[in-house]
Amino acid sequence: REQPEEFPQPAPRRIFLERQRITGLPLYFQGYLSVRHSRCKEFRLYWTELRGPVLFFYDDKKAPTYSQKLDISALTSVTDVYPNENGSAQFALTLSNGELELKANDYECGKEWKGFILTLTKMSLPLDESLQPGQLTRMHEVLEKEKKRRLALNSGSSASLNRKSPPSSTLTTMPVCFYAVSRQEAIEMLKKNPSCGNLILRPGSDSKNYAITTRQELDAPHIKHYKVMSKGTSYIIELERQVMVPSLQDVVNYFVTQTRGNLQPFVLQT
Repeated sequence: REQPEEFPQPAPRRIFLERQRITGLPLYFQGYLSVRHSRCKEFRLYWTELRGPVLFFYDDKKAPTYSQKLDISALTSVTDVYPNENGSAQFALTLSNGELELKANDYECGKEWKGFILTLTKMSLPLDESLQPGQLTRMHEVLEKEKKRRLALNSGSSASLNRKSPPSSTLTTMPVCFYAVSRQEAIEMLKKNPSCGNLILRPGSDSKNYAITTRQELDAPHIKHYKVMSKGTSYIIELERQVMVPSLQDVVNYFVTQTRGNLQPFVLQT
């Protein structure tokens, strides 16, 4: 059996397109996972794809068709990820029809798999999983794609959907002004859309922390950037005197309050 690689490479395009045709679902995350069902004694290694809220297991990374699939949309719970003595990381999914144990190459990979699984089954970002901003950025992008996909699937009954669906603000606990953009992209967004707000929360340049970009019309347009450092479960705003707050929403609220509303979260109108 082919051994795990440090940086998994995508399957050739021909195989990717064939899998896309067979599964009918968008690919959100992939890599090697060892899998053990509750009725089995041994783990088995699969190339695994997370497409929508479904796990597809392939005997080989280049196999065009899956050998097993598992719909995890009715996920009940997920255990914590814990490292094994051999360096791999293990966690378990509890479903209505049993339990599935998963084992990833290492602890960081295990946390990422768990994060993507929770994102697509709970339809919210797993902010309590100690994930890095770069990982959360990718999960946020996947979350937005999946929300649009589900809306499109139900477009034929949009009136019913609008009555039953919670507002988008309840689907994710990230501030509404968070965008997975660079410093320059944030500046351009604020410049081109002045009526949408003037404060953006974005990933930091190191992909491990966050940043705030603001644009205020004073004598001339004035752009400022502020570092927001993750520290445990809190966040530190890098000002002349550091300010510590418990959440990213509190980071945004701090700027709005301190400027007496002159800064407002940027929400791009669709």
